[in-house]
Amino acid sequence: MIATEPPAPDQPAAAPIAALDRRTLLRGGLLGVGLLSAPLAAQAGGSGFTHGVASGEPRTDRVLLWTRYRAGEETRLDFEVSETPDFARTVSEGGGTAHPGHDWCCKTWANGLEPGRWYFYRFVAPDGTVSDTGRTRTLPEGPVDRFRMAVFSCSNIGFGWFNAYAHAAAANEFDLALHLGDYFYEYPLGSYPSDAQRIAGRWLEPGHEIVTLADYRLRYAAYRDDPDLRRVHQVMPMISGWDDHESTNDSWKGGAQNHQPETEGRWDARKYFAMRAYREWMPVSDEPWAAYEIGDLATLFRLETRLEARAEQFGIADLIAGKDSAEAVAQALTAFRDGAYRDPARELLGAEQQSWLADGLRKSKAGGKTWQVLVQQVLMGKTAAAAALTEDLPSDLPDYVRRRLTSAALASRAGLPFNMDAWDGYPAARERVFKAALEADANLVSLAGDTHNAWAFDLMQDEANVGVEFGGHSVTSPGIETALPQLDTGRFERATVEHNPELKWMDASQRGYMAVELTPERATSEYRFLSGVRERGAGVVASRRVTTLAGSNRLDIG
Repeated sequence: MIATEPPAPDQPAAAPIAALDRRTLLRGGLLGVGLLSAPLAAQAGGSGFTHGVASGEPRTDRVLLWTRYRAGEETRLDFEVSETPDFARTVSEGGGTAHPGHDWCCKTWANGLEPGRWYFYRFVAPDGTVSDTGRTRTLPEGPVDRFRMAVFSCSNIGFGWFNAYAHAAAANEFDLALHLGDYFYEYPLGSYPSDAQRIAGRWLEPGHEIVTLADYRLRYAAYRDDPDLRRVHQVMPMISGWDDHESTNDSWKGGAQNHQPETEGRWDARKYFAMRAYREWMPVSDEPWAAYEIGDLATLFRLETRLEARAEQFGIADLIAGKDSAEAVAQALTAFRDGAYRDPARELLGAEQQSWLADGLRKSKAGGKTWQVLVQQVLMGKTAAAAALTEDLPSDLPDYVRRRLTSAALASRAGLPFNMDAWDGYPAARERVFKAALEADANLVSLAGDTHNAWAFDLMQDEANVGVEFGGHSVTSPGIETALPQLDTGRFERATVEHNPELKWMDASQRGYMAVELTPERATSEYRFLSGVRERGAGVVASRRVTTLAGSNRLDIG
């Protein structure tokens, strides 16, 4: 559905959040000339408040507040929270410390808040200077008719402008932002993107691949110099979790594809640096996973799928390397499919997190919550390559692309998926989650990022409908249209959907974000597509709404 078309009769049009309407903003002087358009006080270096404000980890009675304040020494900062932007009456106050040992980042809880309320907050330094004014919201309690979330993933600064953040911040229709990972990328300048691909004016520090604690901190500072990223943090709370690029590509518990110990040192040190910098710079708790209650409507489960328990990824290319005949390749893939691929000891969540999730699903459903939502990083839906894509390949197709497609097609013929870094590479771990969801009689919704493309899946296990998945497209990172430019994107989409019965729809060529809405009757993802990312300010020009009815555990594509 394009943006100019009306919604289907059973899909209500998006509405602004009633708790903070435009009249309220105008009375407070915040719309147009105030909070939603005011200059942001960001200084990459220098002193004082350098990177704005942010909030996260919302609960019914508290929110975690963040800022950064550079000074000559450890500095105590006060914070104020008010229901009005003029701070005429403070409803919560306290303090925190900006410390050089935490890269001058300050995080502190604002307690004693009321459920389901918008609040304004700010930090005050000892010399009287004041941070940007932020806006945040507590989670609701009791009956909830509607809850709306802006869902992001995969924001590579070199590939374009963060127009998705800008659009969501200006829309003023969300209770919460979710970031599903790849908040930044670890690569050096000239790598991904290449110098030819990089957008003019999109720079980053340091120029080399980030490995040390100082490197990771500087990369966060460079990304948070972007005004649209700072804005989305400023105007709504965010729940976020890392994927791989916050450490390095295809990371797992004991290593990563893009970590070379002989030149980059011990993996456990690099992983520690990545996790520490993330927890310094992001408005997150130190808990690797957590649950968030949305009144009587839903429970959000923020999962950790990358660094705590994940086993090393399999590689199809490694499995068929050196095989000199089609028969040998087929035998190797079949043996793998029936053996190591299904190893029940391979973990993605780990036993502790799996037990926590299973218990949480049961309690959420038994407590009368309509939806059980997984806020996680990688696709759960089953996806194999369509063999038809290897037919009539262009003669000028690069060899590496031809090999990639051929390997994927061979894997598909053997009953194997093409993305071993997703849940597809950990079928026993996925079955454990699906079994827990079925035993809890959950209305399961999985939210995933990572792939840069948009997907909508029915999730199934042994012919039972387990739930649905809304897989989000990227903020800027390029999708299949760039990875396989010689192939017609429309053909790729059609062939992939036709080949995979659980995949109901996909888009492989557009950037943007998901607007996910929960009501007692349905869960809906509106995939919002930007006109582009190469110029700042490009807006949403198209959308596609995909929904599921409560209790159906299947998509209603329409």
